[in-house]
Amino acid sequence: MIQSLRLPAPSMRGAIILLALLPLLSACGFNTIPTREEQAKAAWSEVLNQYQRRADLIPNLVETVKGYASHEREVLEAVVEARAKATSVQISPDMLSDPEAFKVFQESQSQLTGALSRLLAVVENYPDLKASQNFLALQAQLEGTENRIAVARRDYIEAVRLYNTSLKTLPSMLWAKFWFTDAEPLQSFTASEESMSLPKVDFGNGG
Repeated sequence: MIQSLRLPAPSMRGAIILLALLPLLSACGFNTIPTREEQAKAAWSEVLNQYQRRADLIPNLVETVKGYASHEREVLEAVVEARAKATSVQISPDMLSDPEAFKVFQESQSQLTGALSRLLAVVENYPDLKASQNFLALQAQLEGTENRIAVARRDYIEAVRLYNTSLKTLPSMLWAKFWFTDAEPLQSFTASEESMSLPKVDFGNGG
């Protein structure tokens, strides 16, 4: 007796069809949007890591400066307050499409950069502080961190550019319209890296 052939269950047929279509979906840009979104979010995490590294250096920097220039209270307090504000403003990767939240974050970090710039300018008036090994070590770490911040910001800006472009160009824009309907453009930095970096200060002992 010949047994009748059994057709796969609907769910099984759907899985088979999906597996067969995966190479085609990948080839026509289906994975572009989620891939670039994850890359942008990963780049943002690195930006946060470097800003946190800077924030962690500031308490020791302030205490070191205070030991030599305690009467520069206004400048020191400005740095402490700016750090407190900057560390209180956090943006998770899921909030990167919120322009207002991103603006607040960027402004708080910019204010901290400005406060640090003023502090380092004040240091020029204290040769003993400039010659302090502890201060020189902190200054080197801070300078290295500022460089890392610049690189992390640059990588994030590029990742966002690629992601946002994929939402507006073929063929990936079709997937955004009909499949990834909740995909929104991500925010990016509006200030130049130069305007966010610390000024170059001569920390030599030449006075």
